[in-house]
Parts: sequence; C-alpha cells; structure tokens
Amino acid sequence: MDHRREEPSGGRGLTRRWVPRTPERVVPATLPLVERVLRARGLDDTTGPAFLDPSLQTMHDPGLLPDIDKAARRILDALTGRERVVIYGDYDVDGVTASAILIHMIRAIDPDADVRAYIPHRIDEGYGINADAIAQLASDGARVILSVDCGITAVEPALVAARLGVDLIITDHHNPPAVLADLPAAYAVVHPRRPDSRYPFGDLCGAGVAYKLAWRLATMHAGGDKASPACRSLLIELLGFAALGTIADIVPLRDENRVITRHGLRQLARPRNEGLHALIHASGLDSDKVDAEAVGFRLAPRLNAVGRLGHAREALELLTEASGERAKELAEMLSSLNEERRRVERSIVDEACRMAEEAGMTGPGVRAIVLAHEGWHPGVVGIVCSRLVEKYGRPTVLMQRDGDMCKGSGRSIEGFNLHGALEHCAAHLDRFGGHDMAAGMACRTDRLDGFTRSFLDYCNGMLTDDDLIPVVRYDTEADIAELGVREAQILEKLAPFGPGNPRVRLLVRGRVCGQPRMLGARGDHLAFQLGSTSGSAARIVAWGWGDKAVYIRPGEMIEAIVEPKLSTWNGSTRVEPVLADLRVLGETGMSVGQRYSVGADA
Repeated sequence: MDHRREEPSGGRGLTRRWVPRTPERVVPATLPLVERVLRARGLDDTTGPAFLDPSLQTMHDPGLLPDIDKAARRILDALTGRERVVIYGDYDVDGVTASAILIHMIRAIDPDADVRAYIPHRIDEGYGINADAIAQLASDGARVILSVDCGITAVEPALVAARLGVDLIITDHHNPPAVLADLPAAYAVVHPRRPDSRYPFGDLCGAGVAYKLAWRLATMHAGGDKASPACRSLLIELLGFAALGTIADIVPLRDENRVITRHGLRQLARPRNEGLHALIHASGLDSDKVDAEAVGFRLAPRLNAVGRLGHAREALELLTEASGERAKELAEMLSSLNEERRRVERSIVDEACRMAEEAGMTGPGVRAIVLAHEGWHPGVVGIVCSRLVEKYGRPTVLMQRDGDMCKGSGRSIEGFNLHGALEHCAAHLDRFGGHDMAAGMACRTDRLDGFTRSFLDYCNGMLTDDDLIPVVRYDTEADIAELGVREAQILEKLAPFGPGNPRVRLLVRGRVCGQPRMLGARGDHLAFQLGSTSGSAARIVAWGWGDKAVYIRPGEMIEAIVEPKLSTWNGSTRVEPVLADLRVLGETGMSVGQRYSVGADA
C-alpha cells in the first residue's frame, strides 16, 4: 500500500508517501502487534531474541580488518622504542571520540608513551590529512602518525610521510577507492570496506574502526587472543566513546554498531571519565537518562560546536585530560558555543532558503540546490544543508566563498549517492571526500559556476520528481486497543533507534475526542484524545504541531502514524503515542505533515 498525502498550502508543494517497511502481505494482520513489528523488520523467532538482547560476544574479530595487525604491531614497536606517535583525528564527534579511544588505550598499555594528538582546524586547514601538517609533525619528532576518521583519500600526504621517514597508518570509514591500487601508499590502511577487505560489516564509523584497533592493540600486547584484565575493563569503558561516535555519525545501527551502541549507552549511564560526566551534567541530563536521542540532540552537538566555531582540540582535552574544575569549565564552554552555533545556523538557514527560492532551485524541474555566500560560517553550513534537505527534499551543497576559494558541505536524500555525484563533478573541484549521505568539498571561485551546472545536471538526470517525495515508513497498522504497556515495553527493547533501526511507527485510525490541548509556554505543541472504532482511546502527543491545531478538529476522523512511547506520572505508567504524521479523512484527504529530525546537530 502506498498512501500519498498532500501537503497543505505553504508547505513544500510535495506529497509524502506512507509506506510499510515490509509489504503487508508478508506480515499477517492476525499476528499480535509485537510479532507484526518484528516481522516487518525481518526478525523472527530465531533472530528476534538476539536482536532484542545484543551480546558483546557477537562482535567481529578485529583481526579480520585489513592491515590491522600490521598497524597494531607498528604502534607497539613504537612504544617499545620510545618513538613519538601522533594521532591525527578529524574535528567532528566521530574523529574526537576515535582519537580519545586510542589515546586511552595506548596510555593504558604504556603510561609513559610519547603519544600526542593533532586535530586540524576546520576553517584554516579543512577536512582530512594535509601535507603541511605531516611535514610539521615529522619535523617535531613524530615517527608514527595514526589517522582516525580520515585519510582514505590522502594520496599526496602519504607520499610526503614516506619521503620524511614517517610511518603513516590510516584508519578510516569514508568511501574508499574502488581499486586497491588507488589507496594511499601508507604504511597501513585499516578500512572495513577496502576493495580487498574480508571484514563482515562495512558500516563502522571512525570511532568503531578505532575501537577495533584499540582492541587489537590490547590483545597483541597481551600476547594472545585476550586482553589483560585492565585493558579488558578499559575496552568496556571505551564502548561509551564508540557509542558517541556511532550515534553522532549517523551510521546504520545494525550488526555490531547496534552492539556498540547498546552497551556503550550503558557505560554513558555511569561514566568513569570526568570529562564525560561534566559534559552530561552541562547538557542538563542525568547519567541514567542518556539514550541515543540524548546523545544525538544534547551531547553530540556540544562536542561538535567547538570544532565548528573554535578548535576541536578542546573537545578532545575534555575526553582525555580534563578533570575537576577544568572539566566543568570545558563542558560549560562547549554548551555556550553550541548556543552560538544555533544562533548562527538560524540566520544562515533563513538566508539560504530565500536564495534557493529566488534562484528557482526549489521548484519543479530542479532537483538539487547549490549555493555560495561569502558571509556564511564554513563550520555551520553542513548543518544548514541538513535543514534545506529537510525542507525541500533534494540534495544540497552550500559553500562559503572566501576570496578565490569556496569551501563547503553537502547532504543527500535517501537513495542518492552524494559522493558519487561529486566524483562525477571532480573536474571542477580541488578536493572532496565523504560518503553517500554527507560530504565536504572545496573549489576555486572561478570554477563554482561550472561545478553548480555540472552538479545540477547530474542530479536532474539521476533523480526523478518522485525521488524527491519524502517517504514516511511505518511498521504495521494497529488498533489503539493494541497499544498496551507490556507491548510498548517489549518494543522499547528494539532501542537504540537510529538509521537502519528507526523508532517503531504504527498506522492508526480514529476520531478526535474533544478539543486538542495546547502545550508549552508558547503553545508550540499539542495533545489530543484519539478514539478508535473498538472503543479504546489514547492521548496523542504532537511535538511541534502547535501551528497545525486547525487541522485536528473535535469529531474529525483521522489516520495517523504514531510512535508508541511510555509515560510515567505519579508512579503510574501508560502509553502516550507521539504523532509523526497525520491525515484528515474526508473530502480533502489532506496530510498535515511534520518536521523531520536530522540527527546530531539539532
């Protein structure tokens, strides 16, 4: 069944499709609700229990990653030989947590190790390994440089490192070259999706790859297949850092990413690291309330903000060195910078939307957006891209024009390979890198028009108007009477939710009972009673729907997509579904619509 819902006037002018995750014929309506949801997600009596209770024992052997033994042996030899090791990280949450993981493990193996970190400045140096930094680090005494969350396209920096007698070890997860010969000529390249990789799971983030290297360092140092008790305890603790990177980088939460995130969130609930504890407190959270949503919308934006508006080395200091008052000071600074980032973001969003509409890039026949402006902060344009993708439903590239260079970011829509599009336009770019859904790039200002034409032509040729229609997926149809506390508790075990494992969504029908109630100081939210034909009723909470109250009238028959949520008040627990989308049944068949979350920088 493919339900098309019309957007009210003033929206995108697009329809939205309500699509079941699995064809309804595959999920018999006679099954109990929980079983229908599991079936919709490809889970049965055999696979369901393991998914609901993921075990650390199911994680893959790190030794299967290409070059990992070579990389681990070289690092251990450097520690024995008192050589300087520099960890070269990226400036986002994934890169910072990946750096922290390896710093903590190396210092656990050798407290006197000469290990240092280098994180490039987002604006001055840009993404990835740069040759000048390699040369400077070599001049300062580095003998081993270990990249995390970057480096898979660092062909020239790898040659510079070799020429200077430095062993460059690359660990990364971004899209690798299709041909083995096109990999950088580094000492080792650890990547789960190398063309020759036998690793069974390719969707690790940078922190996930770093965690696997830390694991291998621990076992090789112990001289066997198992780490020492101290390193084993540290590996459990470091799952918290790996979970931060995994959630923030919006990789699919399946396979061992699910294991890392489930067990890592448990570590975040009782953090031993003082910096993490201070960050959680500064975010207004209690440790035991840290879930994937709290990471994505509270913790990760703070860690990202300093890399966007300042220098990410302070985020790394928070996670590795800081304690006491210094930890508190850094955590509060990150929170302050995040508020500033949000202010800058809102200003750029307004301007970018106006420019896109004036340029005709939001109407029919144009299936992508490319904009540049000299006043945009290059550390924030990536988040703004996400906002424009959310609003206009098409791939978006935004750049900051700075003299003769333009630097920026891009975000994609479901099913469109942004990295592949940039490869097609590579002749117009000085550099680019990333993956299917997000990427960064730079080009000379005099090539911007050529890049814009090439990118728009490619997107217009590869995408149809139907590809731009947002899809709202639901697991199964349900009656409100089925939404019991026990069922909701079982469905909550599907958490952590995110890409590859979204929140449970159910299609329900019923009649609005009474007048919707406005919630929040400004009436931004709604709550209303929905009664089903079976006689059951539920209180539906609609976050951010305050301006759409006119569509939810007493006595109106509606169908809605909702997410079952548990609410506890005065010791009593009940199910309060959260509204995701709504259709008013009747002559108009109108779908009211709702904003979509975009992850770690909300």
